[in-house]
Amino acid sequence: MQDVNTRLQLEPVKPHVLSMLPTLRDALMHQLNSESLTSLLKNRPANKLEIWEDLKIISFTRSIVAVYSTCMLVVLLRVQLNIIGGYIYLDNVTLGKNGTTPLAPPEVQQQYLSSIQHLLGDGLTELISIVKQAVHKVFGSISLKQTLSLLELEQKLKDIREVVEHKDLTQIASYSPLCRYLMPDEENPLASQACGLTERDIATIKLLNETRDMLESPDFSTVLSTCLNRGFSRLLDNMAEFFRPTEKDLSQNSSVNSLSSVSLPLAKIIPIINGQIHSVCSETPSHFVQDLLMMEQVKDFAANVYEAFSTPQQLEK
Repeated sequence: MQDVNTRLQLEPVKPHVLSMLPTLRDALMHQLNSESLTSLLKNRPANKLEIWEDLKIISFTRSIVAVYSTCMLVVLLRVQLNIIGGYIYLDNVTLGKNGTTPLAPPEVQQQYLSSIQHLLGDGLTELISIVKQAVHKVFGSISLKQTLSLLELEQKLKDIREVVEHKDLTQIASYSPLCRYLMPDEENPLASQACGLTERDIATIKLLNETRDMLESPDFSTVLSTCLNRGFSRLLDNMAEFFRPTEKDLSQNSSVNSLSSVSLPLAKIIPIINGQIHSVCSETPSHFVQDLLMMEQVKDFAANVYEAFSTPQQLEK
């Protein structure tokens, strides 16, 4: 029976994720508006080089943040819906027993799930700022004329990830530094964690605290990291078609390795990376989101969360 329930809890994640992707994409395109820069370039302005440099940073930042935030959205929603699912299961088990108060009535579920707004709001803004700094560090000094192969591009993305995911030496905690983009700091007033939260909403506060515990677990760090590896790998796959050797390349060198042989000037890579947001944050089921939803590690973790929160011991807490 538990397996059936677990499967049931895994199903509703997809529509939730897909329904939030347009909001995420719009927020990213609003905060990192490369379109306004490309339209400026059409008028051949005197400060063309300056605009190109801005476009370079914004284009890479936008697609890299799109990968991060989509992966976070998938994993966070998995956790939230399975915690809720566990509580709904327990509520159904105890239904009708004298004096039992539901653990997760609909209004608590609603309030709890609204805490995802942090990732789509302040969390996203903070993530953009950190990624932008990392992109500047890695790409800032690279000339627009410099050519890069797909392998070199992959290394640059790894360098950026290292900066973004690097643990501060002052951080004693073992959890991922990315957690702060998923939920507000514990010190933040509870009112900011879910819309209109009051002190009486003990159930919602409990759910939020339990979610934080899950996000700060080593298992969550591993799952998020695995998701990000898949996400960045998919981003490079999407770009690989632009780095294919031409017939001429192939005829001149039969041992051409397409990953390292074809290099493009950075100025040509910018429009390619800039457009990736549309395949990463696509509300029509894309390979990108599909990949993340189907990953075994994510499904196993979600099933473990559900199991942990649907055991009768939860009732004693």
